[in-house]
Amino acid sequence: MNTNWTHPLERQSVGKAFVSYLVPSILGMLVIAFNFIIDGIMVGHKLGSTALAGIGIASPVYTLFVAMSLWIGMGGATLYSTYMGKKDPATAKQIFTKSITIILLITMVIGYTAYTFKDKLVFALGANTETFPFAADYMNIILLFGFVFTIENALTIFVRNDGNPNTSMYAQITFAVANIVLNYVTLYVLEWGVRGVAIGTIVSASLALLVLLTHFFKKTNNLKLTHFRWNTKLLGSIVLIGFPSFLAELGMSVFSIAHNISLDRIAGTDGVASFTVLNYIHGVVLLAFLGLASAAQPLVSYYHGAKQMDREKQTIRLASRTALACGVLLLLVVQLGAPYFVQIFGNFSDSVTDNAVYGLRIFTFAYLFMGINFVMSTYFQSVGNAKMAIWITAAREMIIMVALIVILPSFLGVTGVWLAVPLSEMVVLVTIGMYYKKRSISERINGLTIE
Repeated sequence: MNTNWTHPLERQSVGKAFVSYLVPSILGMLVIAFNFIIDGIMVGHKLGSTALAGIGIASPVYTLFVAMSLWIGMGGATLYSTYMGKKDPATAKQIFTKSITIILLITMVIGYTAYTFKDKLVFALGANTETFPFAADYMNIILLFGFVFTIENALTIFVRNDGNPNTSMYAQITFAVANIVLNYVTLYVLEWGVRGVAIGTIVSASLALLVLLTHFFKKTNNLKLTHFRWNTKLLGSIVLIGFPSFLAELGMSVFSIAHNISLDRIAGTDGVASFTVLNYIHGVVLLAFLGLASAAQPLVSYYHGAKQMDREKQTIRLASRTALACGVLLLLVVQLGAPYFVQIFGNFSDSVTDNAVYGLRIFTFAYLFMGINFVMSTYFQSVGNAKMAIWITAAREMIIMVALIVILPSFLGVTGVWLAVPLSEMVVLVTIGMYYKKRSISERINGLTIE
């Protein structure tokens, strides 16, 4: 064990450290979000609402690949920071090696296996005869080459946890700018359609990966690939700690599929198109909250490993207050600007526009609770309390949300679809409060500190 190694977090106050991670994390995520918005605008204006709906239907496949990278990437990076906090860089390097190797193998196997029954998969995701060609064109490219952006995504997390959030941000900016340029070229110059959008995503991820590789030439770099040695305990910890991140992204697939199927049944292709517009806007908010949680995670993991509990608690308080402030601001902005936000994606029919605006104004109440839920899930994950992190994620994105989206439309129609997420986020936040109340009572009774 190397006891002489020091980390920048040892020399910074909690507030300064949090801001130093928060700013690049939020900026990087917002640039990615801006990229998604531009994607939607280009596709909507060039190819129309049916193509936009097709991408929305195929998006769960992209989300699944991201989920795999976050599962192993977040699990590995969290454990990496914990061992760096323990002043054990040798074990941390083993964790890095195992994580990258597993991500590459798993995503290649999944992609190539799913490609063998690609047409059936597209229909299973909710495509109809109108949306099938667009959904298939997008999905097939992602299945074949998705391993590129899974490695890029995971390495972004590791570089951030290695004390270099700025390089992670530069990689995200590179991805976003390249993707916007390539989308314009493939859509308007080469006219490759939806397939060109998917190709642009892969090429952009490759360029971002090159930016991340510059971290390995810096003196401060501690990320090094070593000989892969099987270690059941470490691999099990990576999988367990990272599982909430996998669930969170998988939950986005469930979110998209559930809304697509429900709205297709209630409102047809126009309903799916209105949700796709909402989902582009919602994606911006999700990435902002993810950036906030990503800023807190390296700090919490390191402080937890170093047993600096006061700093750990300070970090979570700062992150939670920031999440609440962001939630209030986002609610106000979207309520006031909903019609404008919808119109920038294209000149849709009155049915699509009206439904999207109506849905946004209901849906955005979820943001009052969602940011804090993100932060708390990341906190429990960062300190190794996978059970609570899994509950928060599964409840808000699968169990409660799916139950509500099945039940509410029977009574409220399309309004019930838009209400499902705000209500599920509120219920989950209440359960977190109940958990802390129960923990506080247990601590007073037993005189123990419970993780």
